[in-house]
Amino acid sequence: MKPDSPRNEELPIYESLIRERGDVVEEARVVAEETQHQMTQALNGHAAPPSRPEAH
Repeated sequence: MKPDSPRNEELPIYESLIRERGDVVEEARVVAEETQHQMTQALNGHAAPPSRPEAH
């Protein structure tokens, strides 16, 4: 195993942070993919109306 590719079981602090706070990296990836899809649609002339932010 290369030092620049650690496995999850070797990162107990990261694992506990994910359990406590959620996987922010995964959430950011999902939002980035959704944004990329929306921008592709907009550039192709198929833009959907902007969504309203959720009220908390």
